[in-house]
Amino acid sequence: MKFLAMTLIPYAPDPVTGILQSTTERLRSVVETAVLTEELGFDGYGVGERHERPFLSSSPPVVLSNIAARASTIRLFTTVTTLSLLDPVRAYEDYATLDHLCGGRLDLMIGKGNGTAQAELFHVTTNDQWERNRESYELFRRLWREDKVTWSGQFRPSLDEAETWPRPLQQPVRVWHGSATSEASVELAAKWGDPLFSANVTNPIEPYAELVRYYRERWAHHGRDPKEALVGAGSAGYYCAKDSQDAIDTYRPVFEARKEAFRRQGLPIVFDSVEDAIERSSALIGSPQQIVDKVMRYHDQMGHEVLALNSDGAGLTSAQHRATLELFQSDIAPALRKQVPSRDLAIQSKPPPPDFSLPGGAEHPAAVPDIG
Repeated sequence: MKFLAMTLIPYAPDPVTGILQSTTERLRSVVETAVLTEELGFDGYGVGERHERPFLSSSPPVVLSNIAARASTIRLFTTVTTLSLLDPVRAYEDYATLDHLCGGRLDLMIGKGNGTAQAELFHVTTNDQWERNRESYELFRRLWREDKVTWSGQFRPSLDEAETWPRPLQQPVRVWHGSATSEASVELAAKWGDPLFSANVTNPIEPYAELVRYYRERWAHHGRDPKEALVGAGSAGYYCAKDSQDAIDTYRPVFEARKEAFRRQGLPIVFDSVEDAIERSSALIGSPQQIVDKVMRYHDQMGHEVLALNSDGAGLTSAQHRATLELFQSDIAPALRKQVPSRDLAIQSKPPPPDFSLPGGAEHPAAVPDIG
């Protein structure tokens, strides 16, 4: 099994101290956590995309570019990038650039997004978000693969032999499809032979496992080898301590703060207490062995090879935050890696040779050696 630490960059007072970091401090803490997860041996670090309170994750490629400058080996993920809101040409340009800056360590995870701000800021609603996501992705994947693209669709201006620069380093880039509530994302992933990442956060496992089963069915329907289907899954929170009661007591204020935030936003409260969340949700709270056992129970239903866990340190001291991530790598990850074989996250790709030609056959000045 491979392990991905991730954040949506929530921005709120600490549930224990009440201290609110400055925006600058909060964003820099994300970069420092990413560097820490690389040091500890996580396989990937992901930054999500939200466009409303209480999140600071409106620009994942900018944050990931900063991480790329500080961390040299860990793979970088978008968890997720909301293609339904973005011009796929601009999204391509941002992520192809990032692909070069991180040395081909980029994985994309796409989704339609959620939240009322989508309608207010982008005029994307529940009536068209799925179709926008599909159209944007199908153009995006062509832009990544083809030097010139002719295309027409419903939601952006048409393209006629359009070139996009820079050309990417990875060919292709792996694109995961985030899945939470609808078969639409699942079908899109299966249709194109892409991996699926189950959100697995808000509810008990049953609806998520059902969508994963549907993905595998549609994968086979499209004539693909069932062994090649690749699934990842999220988790609703993480805190591990050697003593399980210590873990529960430490995480309790984090859970209560999250529950209160849901209440203020008018969202349903699915789990009444931290004990209920540990029992019925994907939250990984407890001793190392308890967490290993729980992940394996979920794996029995999902068959996932990649696990994402929340890397935020809300409610924890710096020492506690580091200690629980260290404990994951020392006591949890080795057991799960042994029990769940997994494929390499990096796609073996051979980038095309650079093309220095300009329209009309002229050479780009950069291609001509300066011999004085």
